[in-house]
Amino acid sequence: MNKEFHEIYEKYGSYLYTFILKMCGNEHLAKDILQDTMLKAITNADKFNGDCSVKTWLCTIAKNLYYDYLKRSENKNIPLDTLQEFSEQDSIEEKITDAETAMKIHHLLHSLQEPYREVFTLRVFAELKFSDIGSVFGKNENWAGVTYYRAKKKLVQMLKEEGLL
Repeated sequence: MNKEFHEIYEKYGSYLYTFILKMCGNEHLAKDILQDTMLKAITNADKFNGDCSVKTWLCTIAKNLYYDYLKRSENKNIPLDTLQEFSEQDSIEEKITDAETAMKIHHLLHSLQEPYREVFTLRVFAELKFSDIGSVFGKNENWAGVTYYRAKKKLVQMLKEEGLL
């Protein structure tokens, strides 16, 4: 079992670190969450039922740990440093270079209702395929794609209302 987790860490560790770093924008915090993610994966290995890939499972654990950190943190306004592939047509990458704008985008993203926020986060930050996102929710690939599209549309509308697009 210990050897298996060492192999999992070797295979997914750097990807997970990058995924977490994109979410939080803090190297120290990303390392802490990575360690907590691996610890939680080890202690909850019996709960992994194989409905999704190991990578998807680990990203979900990491994302949930980061959200837990945000809930506990006094400073819930951690800026959104990067947002890749927001959309081909509605790109806001130029807007994120401004820290104030990044903060507003971060707030808008967290104001999205579930499952839109989580699907959007898994697609943009984890860069998961729609099939993997669907499996996280027990749904199909088409559901994940439609939900992502709706989340993106809602976020773009909120950005327009805020005058950011």
